[in-house]
Amino acid sequence: MYRSLLKPALFRLDAEDAHHLTLGGLEAASKVPLWPQAARALTVPGGGALTQTLWGQRFASPVGLAAGLDKNGVAVPAFGALGFGFLEVGTVTPLPQAGNDRPRLFRLPEDEALINRMGFNNAGAAALHARLSGLRTRAVPVWVNIGKNKATPNEDAAQDYRRCVAALQDVADAFVVNVSSPNTPGLRALQAADDLAALVREVLAEVEAGRVRTLSVPPVLVKLAPDLHPADFEASVDAVVNAGAAGLIVSNTTLARDGLSHPAQREAGGLSGRPLTARATALVRAAFRQTQGRVPIVGVGGIFTPQDAYDKIRAGASLVEVYSALIYRGPGLVRELNAGLAELLRRDGLRTVEDAVGLDA
Repeated sequence: MYRSLLKPALFRLDAEDAHHLTLGGLEAASKVPLWPQAARALTVPGGGALTQTLWGQRFASPVGLAAGLDKNGVAVPAFGALGFGFLEVGTVTPLPQAGNDRPRLFRLPEDEALINRMGFNNAGAAALHARLSGLRTRAVPVWVNIGKNKATPNEDAAQDYRRCVAALQDVADAFVVNVSSPNTPGLRALQAADDLAALVREVLAEVEAGRVRTLSVPPVLVKLAPDLHPADFEASVDAVVNAGAAGLIVSNTTLARDGLSHPAQREAGGLSGRPLTARATALVRAAFRQTQGRVPIVGVGGIFTPQDAYDKIRAGASLVEVYSALIYRGPGLVRELNAGLAELLRRDGLRTVEDAVGLDA
């Protein structure tokens, strides 16, 4: 129904208008009693082959929702109903901000890609806390992607990240430090190894400071860009792991425009979708080899099919995330990925998804 009826109608709208309309529908669906629980029983295959425990958290599927789609956590129950194993909300900043001027989201249908320059538009940490704390139950772990406000200079960035942690620690199952968005001026400079290590230590110190107050110690992951020079990528990975982060997310959107055909390729912003498939998988493999599996890796970028997800898992990702493919393939994508991954594991004689992690690395 989505691909034949809803998608053509949505694609006639401005991309951001379509996004808000869809998110509004999911927010409304989240409030329907018992629907999310009933739907989830149909979207996550049984048998336990896809189940993992990481950081003391159970993941019924390795497929998660990437940050950026539900910035303010308005549709957590509905996204859980689609079959995701976890959800990443945000990016959230300490204070609300409007983001960049519109238009700022562009579809590239021929390339199965998106370009966005949203600029961390969100309602702020307090609003996100109110939404997450108001949920009666959660079907899946909810991670919070954190960033700095645009007006905050880089030398004070750590305080913004700490403010997000302090405001949200009691409702976050994990924190993701976002230093790799191309849409906040100067943000990617924080990926430099020394600066990144110092930032991670600040975030971890804030988590530790909130341990007694919240009785919670959520893991801290760091999301890296795909555009780093190989030597810089290696240095950033080392910095993250040596500073004590619990995991890596590889990767964010790219500034590259190689091989695109749609005229919107000229728009400024971060590119996501099919053009990142091979690049993101290669970076997952590089990070897994470098870390020798010491920390879990989340693979992101161009996952449209079960094979795409499986390739990233075999390259070294314990978990994967999708975003752009949802726009092009619709909500049934998650069930397709779950069922397809289970079948690929059976084909290869693997008992669980954990058995596949890093096999090709």
